[in-house]
Amino acid sequence: GVGGVVTAVGEGVDGALVGRRVVSGTGGSGAYAELAAVDAAGLFEVPDGLALDDAVALLADGRTATMMLRAADPRPGERVLVEAAAGGVGTLLVQLAKATGATVVAAAGGARKAEVPLRLGADEVADYREPGWAEKVGDVDVVFDGVGGKVAREAFTLLRRGGRMVSFGLASGEWADVPEEDAAGRGVTLVRPEATPEELREFTRIALAEAAAGRLRPVIGQRFPLDGAADAHAGIQSRSTVGKTLLEVRR
Repeated sequence: GVGGVVTAVGEGVDGALVGRRVVSGTGGSGAYAELAAVDAAGLFEVPDGLALDDAVALLADGRTATMMLRAADPRPGERVLVEAAAGGVGTLLVQLAKATGATVVAAAGGARKAEVPLRLGADEVADYREPGWAEKVGDVDVVFDGVGGKVAREAFTLLRRGGRMVSFGLASGEWADVPEEDAAGRGVTLVRPEATPEELREFTRIALAEAAAGRLRPVIGQRFPLDGAADAHAGIQSRSTVGKTLLEVRR
């Protein structure tokens, strides 16, 4: 996605948009530029009190995190495990789950990354690179799976009867391969969120509003100039980044 100030509008578009701060998706390409042309119907105005860079960081990840939270529906007193808890979506899920009154267990890869969710209010932290990490975590009611692969399979075994597992990422390079019959046999639900386009837009609006009100904070771990895009991608692919990575354009 992109964020900036509207400099011009096309035919049939409200001219009052010029000068306003907005964020938008680009349909998959076209964001690595000083100027970007986007569909006016896909714009989100940045609320007062919210920095433009924070709004960009929330555009996609905020939508995903709020949708995952609604789907899993954690309740006060439940134990919630958030994998990839130092990533863009994971850092938001830690905060959103904590706000429900749940006990949040954050799983991250390495000591440096484990510090990030602690600063956001996580109650416990585990390093999923360490042998036996799952046994140290113990039983949980909800798993937000952002790693996939072996870590996801280990996290699945921690779910109590009535538990819910939602997958949102594959930091390991592969999705969780938990069979439906295994989940049914343990009384666990593999939640697969669905939303209409308008519901997705509403999830984004909710995330932006929560951040503007000071109740949600995106973590921007890395910033690169536009001509540093290759370095940004290298950092993401090496899994050395935390939070969201932004490219900045100075005009």
